[in-house]
Formats: sequence, structure tokens, C-alpha cells
Amino acid sequence: MKKCLALFLLSICCACSYTPVELSEGLSSSFIYPDYEGVTIPQDIAPLSFRINTDEENVETMLHTTAYSFSINGKEVSPSVREWKNLLSSGDTIQVDIFAKKGAKKSYLHSFFLYVSKDKIDPFITYRLIAPGYEVWNRMGIYQRDLSSYEESPIYENTNINLICVNCHTTNWGNPKEFLFHQRPGGGTILAKEGILKKLNAHYNEKIQTFVYPSWHPSGNYIAFSVNKTVQSVHAKNPNRIEVWDQWSDIVILDVRTNSLITVPLLMQENSYETFPAFSPDGKTLYFCSAKAVSLPDSIMDIRYDLCSIRLDLDKRLFGRQVDTVINAAANQYSVSFPRVSPDGRYLLYTQHNYGNFSIWHREADLKMLDLANNRPVDVSILNSSETESYHSWSSNSRWVIFGSRRGDGLYTRPYLAHIAEDGSAGKPFLLPQKTSSYYIYQDRSYNIPEFMTGKIELPYAEIEKLVEGY
Repeated sequence: MKKCLALFLLSICCACSYTPVELSEGLSSSFIYPDYEGVTIPQDIAPLSFRINTDEENVETMLHTTAYSFSINGKEVSPSVREWKNLLSSGDTIQVDIFAKKGAKKSYLHSFFLYVSKDKIDPFITYRLIAPGYEVWNRMGIYQRDLSSYEESPIYENTNINLICVNCHTTNWGNPKEFLFHQRPGGGTILAKEGILKKLNAHYNEKIQTFVYPSWHPSGNYIAFSVNKTVQSVHAKNPNRIEVWDQWSDIVILDVRTNSLITVPLLMQENSYETFPAFSPDGKTLYFCSAKAVSLPDSIMDIRYDLCSIRLDLDKRLFGRQVDTVINAAANQYSVSFPRVSPDGRYLLYTQHNYGNFSIWHREADLKMLDLANNRPVDVSILNSSETESYHSWSSNSRWVIFGSRRGDGLYTRPYLAHIAEDGSAGKPFLLPQKTSSYYIYQDRSYNIPEFMTGKIELPYAEIEKLVEGY
């Protein structure tokens, strides 16, 4: 189902008596936009704003727990910060009841629940805003958003410097003091660590000239990068508009302290493509995706990436003698991308799609999860839709995920959040709240690479511009 998620409010006359409504399973889930019905939310999330889809002219919404309630009149429901905070702190289950009003009478229209989790969520997220284009771009930027409010601030925007491309931003497991992003053209990587900003030169040899997909080692001393020769094309007849593939790809590891590369033959095999590195939280395992080399693009629909891993001790420069296959995706006629291990080391979330490695443009792409304690799959189908689910990130306490989804219109990627319980069960995802319910209808840029952060990135904007200008 194509559903959007957002926020909501409530309203009812203080003078009216009220009897709670018994909810039925058959109630329409499209009665509000964005769809926040039945979602699990953290206590410190910004107010959920939503619009009621009804032909009734006068509508009243009541939001209440056993200890607190308030009402809002009108089809646009936007709770105040004060009312919203009081509501979230008053109980773990919120009931929202919607009524039509005609004079002094009111009739019941719809009800739904919100569930408030005691699990904290990281206070900030980062993402790139970019038009959903193909091979060209215009304005874009990397931004951070306070989840307890609607405040968004730029980390870097390209509007002042030749409209260059900036991409693949990431922090060290949510640490805002250790952060990087790439710039194109020029192959440069802007790195922030220990209060120092610098530009990494990736021109190591004829083959290694640009870094692509990164993963920080938890120590902060190393970063694994894929190095890819990427090609993009447009389908003439295919549900997926775009196809992106690698002519070759390897994985290297950068020692941040010396700006030197660590190369491992098993991560640079000539007869296979290695990409999407992802360190485990203890830093002793590197997960990645690997496919057997085939003739491209004519065999593009036959290339499938397995999920693999290798043991390592980077400080001692020790590496496993073999690559372990964690998920043999190719044998089951599907492909894996974007592996991400939860910070507690228990679960591995990844994207599954029919073939290839660029799941962002594959409508069939879904999120899947593996329990690393027993190597068994965990059902997270509630996170998925009939459109693309792709890039994802874990919160620092492993209880929340954020991911990009094209549900809704199939074109624009929007950020969704969902609760993951300790046993791996997932809650219904909800759209990142905005101040108005119509925000995403008019937002003409996609949210790319959403990631959690434990705090706000405080980088001198002028210094970033100066480094980027040097390309």
C-alpha cells in the first residue's frame, strides 16, 4: 500500500461530555494524511500534523490519554508544542477521535491510536536534499534536522559554488564530531574529526581516484570505502526508470591518521565486485556486498550481490583468510545492498531487490533484517510498501530506524521512522513530521541518505566552503 506518514492533532469542546470509542480493525487507514494511524512514536518527537480527509465541513479532533486531553477544530490538525509535550508525557497510548459538527450536535467519524515508546530517539538526523533527476543536478545540500522540532539547518549547500555535487555524507556511528562527505567533480572528501576540517585527496593511483560508499570503524581511526566505476542508463521499457551498475568495484580501508590506504586482496578480487562496506559495532567484522563479475550491461539482470563478511584487526593489520557468505542471495535469485548492523550488534538490516546493486531506483526493493545471534531472518515486512525502500540507518540505542521510501508517488524519496523492539519486531513506520500536513506535497526534492546523529554538527560553514572551493 502506498501510504504517507506524518503527524496529527486532536480536538473536542471542553464543555462536552465524552465516551471513548471502541475501535474496529476495519477503519480506513487513509482517513488522515499523512497516515499516522497506529504508529509507535518516541516521547521527544515533534508534533505530528495531519489533514483529515472528509467531505464534512466542520470537524473536531480530540487527542487524549487517561490523564490529559485537548481538542482542535478544523480539517488541519497541528498541535501546539506545549499541548503535544504534555500529551506525550501523560501516557503510553494516545487515542485520537474525530467528529463531524453540525450546530450543537456532533457525530462520530473516525478513531485511531498512537503508541508512545519509552525508548529514546537520537535528537538529530542528517540527509541530502536533491531533485529526483537522472544524470544532471542543480541545487542540492546536506542538512540536519532537530527531531524534537521542525528546525532544519544546512551543513553545506552548493548554491554558492558552481552547483557542484555533494554526496555520501555519514558520521561515525552517529557522532556529530566525526563526519564526512564527498564532492564531485574533483574526487575530494571533506572530513571533520577532533575539531579539525580537512580535505582528503583520493588520487592514490590510476584506479583509486575517488572514494564512494563509506563506513566508519568505531574507533574513528579507519574508514572503509568502496571504489567504483559507475555507469548510469535509462530504461526504454521497464518499471524501473533508471539502471545504475558498476563496471568494477573494490573496497579499501583508509587510515585517517596517516591518510594511507590499507588494501586487502580478498576485498579487491578481479573476478568479483565488492561494494557497500559496513563495520560491525565492535570493529572486528567488515560486512560488504559481493557479486561475480559478468558482462555488463547486457547481463545486468543476471548480476546479484551476496552479503559477505571478513574478520579483521586493523590495529594489528590482521585479516581473515577467507570471505564468509552471510546471505547467499544469488542462489535465491535476489540481490542485497546497504547492510547496516545495529549498534548493539544484534541485528543486520539490509535492502533486498531482484538484481544489481543500485536499489534506490528499484521499485521492488524492500527492507529485510537478519538476527545475527542465530542467523535467522526477522519479519520486518511492516516497513515495506509497493514502492522503493532503500537506504536506512539505526539510532544509537538500536531501537529506531530511519529509511528512505518512495511510497506515495513513486518518484520522491521521503524519510520514514520506525520503532524496532528488543525482540526485533518492527512498528508501523511514520513520515518525518513537518509543521504542516501539506509540506511533502510541495517539497520538490528527495531525501537522500537519512542518518541519525547523537547531537548537532557544529562546523564552520565558511571553512567548508573554502575547502570545497579548492577542487
